[in-house]
Amino acid sequence: MTSTERPADRLRAALRDESSSARLQSALAAGTYPNAAFVAVLVDRSGIEPDFFVRDMLTWALTRHTPADTVPRLLYEVGAESPQARSQALHTLSKIGDPRGWSAITPEVLRDPDDDVATTAWRTAAGLVPEGQEADLATELCTQLGRGGLVTQRSLSRSIVALGDVAFAPLQAGAANGSRDIRVHALATERLLHDPDEGFDAAYAEAQRLVG
Repeated sequence: MTSTERPADRLRAALRDESSSARLQSALAAGTYPNAAFVAVLVDRSGIEPDFFVRDMLTWALTRHTPADTVPRLLYEVGAESPQARSQALHTLSKIGDPRGWSAITPEVLRDPDDDVATTAWRTAAGLVPEGQEADLATELCTQLGRGGLVTQRSLSRSIVALGDVAFAPLQAGAANGSRDIRVHALATERLLHDPDEGFDAAYAEAQRLVG
């Protein structure tokens, strides 16, 4: 066993501790004292860690490592079978903010059948979209209008609104030609673009009234 393997193996074992507090402290230590050998261990654990606060600390620990080490591993993880692994990888890419993270944003990722993965992908895409590609992203995001429950729809609206005025055209198309659910969601999101302070619930209720 090499010297670079020993710290990673110790971290892997520590992150399997039954105590969530102990796992939290181990993730904190891994971020406080970064080591390139920790990256794979942290990413792998993120995909299976059951505790929200520990997952959050794992993400923080990864942001403390150099993007040259973390981003390629996270990009690979976006293709994992586990929805949690995909979602956590996308979330961590959004926190790192490296432009290379944009390469993870594909139509397939934005249309992931798992709502948690999709909402994370939408948020990550809105944060990483390169200048000049906002309109294309808005058009792609608008293909998901009407999807899921109000929590999912609220998340999509926030991501669309973050793109600015380029979203008006695809929203108006959805409001004119979509199903009732799509029309309501499109109108609600369009209202938020005009007045972000209105709040999604109020905008959605008014859109329902207008659509009838």
